[in-house]
Amino acid sequence: MTTTQNQAGDDGRKKLVALMKDMPIGMMTTYGPQGPHSFPMARQEVEPTAELWFITARDTRHVRDLATSPQVSVTFSSRDAWVAITGRAELVDDQAKLEELWNTFADAWMPEGPEDPNAVLLRLDVEQAEYWDTPGGKVASLVSFAKAKLTGETFDADHGTVDL
Repeated sequence: MTTTQNQAGDDGRKKLVALMKDMPIGMMTTYGPQGPHSFPMARQEVEPTAELWFITARDTRHVRDLATSPQVSVTFSSRDAWVAITGRAELVDDQAKLEELWNTFADAWMPEGPEDPNAVLLRLDVEQAEYWDTPGGKVASLVSFAKAKLTGETFDADHGTVDL
């Protein structure tokens, strides 16, 4: 049976940070004039203060979409957990922060490095997050799936909503 809970404050933030540790890539969705647009983004940092940081290029559709509507959603997943986040995104011109967060993954997309004038930070201020966690990993998930199939009960998962 799925356990649902609303978590607030430090406990909810700690749970999200712990779950997202192994979730570096998410699918971000913007809601611009042409409708929803989803694309993969590599998060650079998860802050317990409810900020997510991404490195992106200024000349992208999602940056243009943010000028119309800063509301975004991002989904992350691992083998046994899923996180859905909504919030407001903002471009941040902070060269020191860009250099601090720069890594080889960013180099693959922008080989000119953090000095590239097209490189910019995107900060997502998380407003709400929802998670589903199946503690115990793959074996526990398989047992829960089998149990659900045999008994007709729902899959065992820890589900919560965090308002930030």
